[in-house]
Amino acid sequence: MPTRTRFTTWRTLATAAVAALTAALLTPSGAHAAPRESRPVYSYAHAVREAVWVDTGLDADRDGRTDRVAADIVRPSEPARLGRKVPVIMDASPYYSCCGRGNESQLKTYDAQGRVVQMPLFYDNYFVPRGYAFVGVDLTGTNRSDGCVDVGGRSEIQSAKAVIDWLNGRARAYTTRTGSTTVRASWTNGRTGMIGKSWDGTIANGVAATGVRGLRTIVPISAISSWYDYYFAQGAPLYDGGPDELAGYVESDAAHAACAAVRKKLADGSPPSGDWTPLWTERDYVKDAARVRASVFLAHGMQDLNVRTKHFGQWWDALAKHGVERKIWLSQTGHVDPFDYRRGTWVDTLHRWFDHELLGYDNGVDREPMADVERHPDQWVTSRSWPPHGTRTTTLRPAPGAHAGVGTLGLRRAAGTETFTDDPALSETDWAARLTTPTPEKAGFLTAPLTRDLRLSGSSRVTVTATPTTASAHLSAVLVDLGPDTVRDYADAAEGITTLTDRTCWGASTPGDSACFRKTAARTVRTDYTVFSRGWADLGHHASLGKGVPLTPGKAVTMTLDLAATDHVVPRGHRLALIIAGTDKDLIDPPSTRPSLTLDLSRTSAGLPLTGGTAAFADATAGATAAAPAPRRLTGVGTPDLTAHIPAP
Repeated sequence: MPTRTRFTTWRTLATAAVAALTAALLTPSGAHAAPRESRPVYSYAHAVREAVWVDTGLDADRDGRTDRVAADIVRPSEPARLGRKVPVIMDASPYYSCCGRGNESQLKTYDAQGRVVQMPLFYDNYFVPRGYAFVGVDLTGTNRSDGCVDVGGRSEIQSAKAVIDWLNGRARAYTTRTGSTTVRASWTNGRTGMIGKSWDGTIANGVAATGVRGLRTIVPISAISSWYDYYFAQGAPLYDGGPDELAGYVESDAAHAACAAVRKKLADGSPPSGDWTPLWTERDYVKDAARVRASVFLAHGMQDLNVRTKHFGQWWDALAKHGVERKIWLSQTGHVDPFDYRRGTWVDTLHRWFDHELLGYDNGVDREPMADVERHPDQWVTSRSWPPHGTRTTTLRPAPGAHAGVGTLGLRRAAGTETFTDDPALSETDWAARLTTPTPEKAGFLTAPLTRDLRLSGSSRVTVTATPTTASAHLSAVLVDLGPDTVRDYADAAEGITTLTDRTCWGASTPGDSACFRKTAARTVRTDYTVFSRGWADLGHHASLGKGVPLTPGKAVTMTLDLAATDHVVPRGHRLALIIAGTDKDLIDPPSTRPSLTLDLSRTSAGLPLTGGTAAFADATAGATAAAPAPRRLTGVGTPDLTAHIPAP
């Protein structure tokens, strides 16, 4: 069903029904206007707290019984007594017992009867008094659930989907993990919104891609859209590890003992060669975007080097292709939740989004600009659409300069070559710091100083024709804004924020579950340059992602690198630069050899999503002085802290 039809039809019916049911609580006596905002009219202290175990229909741990997943529920008690049903906000996570949720690493806690006391994050504190239920699901193989962790595969997606099916009367749940007493979700209307950061948001993407009925919206934050792209970039390994290790990191003690076969299957299906296998096909949600019925409110840090921004870019483009209702926030942070960089506005916007999508309130959130983008720390701009109307792919071409390795970037095709030698000890920060200086490990190409601002919105592609000297080679391509700026320090361990000591409160509290969280502030750094988009590849996968092959030394190979999505303005007076190099230290692993590569500049180009297209670039470079900048060492962010190779909570 096309999303627009679902959205309009449901809104019309739901608005009328909900308005009739809630007018007494949400509008003054005698008022006739439909409600526009849910309000905290229900008691959080007296909320119903219960746990159910939903049958997934699968037996991943092979114990002869179908797996049951634990769903902890906090819901207002008053609506059920009045015969009213409430919608659900749901976060399905592997982190509730192993690793914690949010900036303060909160875990679920329980009373003596096994009822949840502390539900991590603010969702239950804020939304339960406003007439929502909150459901925290332990993914299969974690905390109090049966089964095995299969890292975004069928078992995990089904474990979350089964809960939505139960909420809509299509699955069975029990009052205990092993008992036979069933329980129905008679208190809900089944309308569900999923939310979560990182792995949690990934599960929301995956469940939405099943097309399950009842899932009305998802809010994926810094989420994975294809697990292959979490571990590899076009054949180049991003981490020294695989999904089997990740499963072992989050699984419960019971799952660790019972799920060795599943971990082996994960290891066998994800070879370090970077070849695409059926395991990755199962965990690719982008291919199933046509099935998505839910609306999508997406948030991502544009400097996220954990769940890199290719994930939101390809997911967003696929959703757009299929007409999915959507909204996006893009920050300057790394892997950070919006609650920790724009708290008040985030809570307000999320509130209005859920009111609109789950309660059917016509509050105008769907008519607001589609995109919010952080242009400078704590300074945001909006776009009516994203990428903005008039954004077109513009082909820029490198050319030799006065010094080897420091060339120019413009619209005209040029002849010539540039050669560099892979140095796995150096990273993009090293390359950019020496961008204006000839060095052996990279080739850089710069525009003249711009005479007008130039905006890039979306995903770029860089096509490279390179001749290697060895049988293996990895490539990196990065886009750089060369000019002074103050940016969030995404390379710091906190990835652009500083956690303060005082707290702000978002909802109601109980003795065991506070709604008050430590405030944060932007952590900034002054730089001479900003790396704002990146892409990597293994040159041996130039012909096929399914099978890498050894390179023939001395034989030219052409490959197109997909660069991560972004929204960045290169200001007037700055230069736009493209760097092509080998191993990007700590961001990809090195090849088995240390090659030199010669670029054929006549067959190398960058396709960039410029607002205004070719004309905008021509205008921004018209009359500019093309003289090369003076060689000097530039200052940027530090080396990013990438010690935790997990989709961190």
